[in-house]
Amino acid sequence: MMRSPSAFVVACRTSDGEVVVREDRWRSAWERLKFLRWPFLRGGVVLWETLQNGFSALTFSANLKMEDVQREEARLSPLRAPREPAAKPEPLGKGELARLIMSAVAVVLLVFVALPHLLTSLAGFRVETMSFHLVDGLIKLGILVAYVGGIALLPDIRRVYMYHGAEHKAIACYESGAEMTVANARGHSRFHPRCGTSFLLIVILISVLLFALALHRPLSSVRALDHALKLLIKIPLMLPVAGIAYEIIKLTGRWRAHPAVRVLTAPGMWLQRLTTREPSDDQIEVALTAVQRCLAREELGRRAATDVPLAAAASHP
Repeated sequence: MMRSPSAFVVACRTSDGEVVVREDRWRSAWERLKFLRWPFLRGGVVLWETLQNGFSALTFSANLKMEDVQREEARLSPLRAPREPAAKPEPLGKGELARLIMSAVAVVLLVFVALPHLLTSLAGFRVETMSFHLVDGLIKLGILVAYVGGIALLPDIRRVYMYHGAEHKAIACYESGAEMTVANARGHSRFHPRCGTSFLLIVILISVLLFALALHRPLSSVRALDHALKLLIKIPLMLPVAGIAYEIIKLTGRWRAHPAVRVLTAPGMWLQRLTTREPSDDQIEVALTAVQRCLAREELGRRAATDVPLAAAASHP
């Protein structure tokens, strides 16, 4: 899955070795509502749109896999009476996609906000203290590491992590200015400072600091009510947390060679050891295809903007 300023591309390899590409024009919400592009607001927009694209890409991939399975069943059972072909799943509508995302966000808030808060409270820490939020953050980190490490034991998720590494190599190859070949991409690291894994780690750090500042005073003399009110406050505070974390990720990507930035990004790069694996050459080829299709659509857009005839632009290598 790759996204450029005006294109969204998903590339998948089917069981017969063919790379199938889905290309869509991309238009971010901040193109219509300019204020959403302001620093510290755009992080929340990017997070929501990334979730939207992720669910869309997973649905496309799952549909292709279903078609592969149906073809394989037909090939292995030529003497059976033909079955009624299953209806091809329809793409998710905006309403269905929004409900899926909201459900996922609700689960994340429950596991990474409510549960650590409850466990820290049960451990006897007072929410007005810095120690409460430090322990809360450590519990969040422990849940995150246990989750991403645990699901890596599943063969399908391990393959997803290999494609994650392939994406990083393809992006790094493009950023280096080298020719977009498998051999060139193979030489790049599977770790990248702007990875979403690093983003999650920064979110945890920022949440510790912001929650400690915002929740240092009691809101009720009733302990249970005080915790309930502060949990309700934490939920909308996740938007500025995401906004600040996004700005930090952008800065670390820009100044990645600076020694201080290397130190800052080191924990996120370590965590990527869990969420990426060394990809195979055919996986790198899929990732490069997605990057190249994004670049091609961007080039078409630039040519169209400068009044170059579309036919000429489409024939450009």
